[in-house]
Amino acid sequence: MTEILWLGRGGQGAFTSAKLLGAAYTSIGEGKYALAFPSFGPERRGALVRAFTKLSDRPVLDRSETEKADYIVILDETLYSSNLNNSLKENGKIIINSKINSDDNVISFDADSIAKKLRLPVINTIMTGVLSTISGIVSTENILFAIEHYMPEKLHERNINAVKTAVGEVLK
Repeated sequence: MTEILWLGRGGQGAFTSAKLLGAAYTSIGEGKYALAFPSFGPERRGALVRAFTKLSDRPVLDRSETEKADYIVILDETLYSSNLNNSLKENGKIIINSKINSDDNVISFDADSIAKKLRLPVINTIMTGVLSTISGIVSTENILFAIEHYMPEKLHERNINAVKTAVGEVLK
């Protein structure tokens, strides 16, 4: 089972990304299963949000929070702590929206600059595109399919452009 932990703040779309990744994974075809769910305290904008995506070739029956993730995606760099390395599986990676330098387990990507350029209020689909490109869990086409089928139509174009731009930057 592949497990992804998303860390963000209320209003940044961490749970939306968790769901999109799950939808993208199941769109690959028969025999692909996903579970996405959030964990948060008082519901308010700016509060810590933890979201989880579990992906498997068998039905996902474990509905508990992920203790050891293959990937941790951080939408707000203030949520990063070196202690997060303890929450990674062997060979796991942390992908963080930040301008800081990367190290062995941490891959930095400046999603805020892309969001600003594209006039997007949040960076969640940008980071979903980054994760898909780095991990290979799903293709860009799978992510675009999920956007087209699970987001309101008025959000399609902007989020599709965000994913494509992010993928292009990662592949540079």
